[in-house]
Amino acid sequence: MTSENLPDRAAIAGQERLSEQVARTGMFGTPTTGDTSGYGGLRVRRAPVPASERPYGSYFDELADNLGQALEKESIGFDEAIERVIVDRGELTLHVRAEHLTGVAKVLRDEPSLAFELCLGVSGVHYPWDTGRELHAAYPLLSITHNRRVRLEVSAPDADPRVPSMVGVYPTCDWHERETWDFFGIIFEGHPALTRIEMPDDWKGHPQRKDYPLGGIPVEYRGAHVPPPDERRSYQ
Repeated sequence: MTSENLPDRAAIAGQERLSEQVARTGMFGTPTTGDTSGYGGLRVRRAPVPASERPYGSYFDELADNLGQALEKESIGFDEAIERVIVDRGELTLHVRAEHLTGVAKVLRDEPSLAFELCLGVSGVHYPWDTGRELHAAYPLLSITHNRRVRLEVSAPDADPRVPSMVGVYPTCDWHERETWDFFGIIFEGHPALTRIEMPDDWKGHPQRKDYPLGGIPVEYRGAHVPPPDERRSYQ
């Protein structure tokens, strides 16, 4: 065998790494019912995003320094409150430990050098493969004063999906947290009225979780009976 026919060890190693990075299969990543999207054979490979190292770039270093100094005034260490810092695609995300979520948010809101006056909402995410951190809630913040943005992200285990409510810091989170509870089942402790806001009050389950069934309700359409997704033709 000539050197030209020898296998590329780097390519083989890369394929092995890719095989370890399979995050989900199919379009929705659900194992419960048949994936009728036509993408049942899709394999999404995604390496975990490591914590970013200094310098972060843009205004992110200044923001982190100002936040760290303000937290010290509250007798909270930056590393104590922030699990990791992620800079990706020009955006800054601070992964906050749940017990420090509202404290960090108050500092970001009240410290003049930060002045994140506005929370733009709450987004829930379900990562079934992220053991012990399956449910995430993300809060995009905007500083009108400094024209800057930052995202706070907090995680909770599927077995005990509880995080502190942010309504006391940003009242606009009220309906957004209700929606996130409705669709993902994250319990926002301290919320004034954590009830369903999109689904009927007697709805079972949380329909945007990855383990939620893809269907099961037969539909009548113009006189034709349409079977539920798990009884339709399977696409492989």
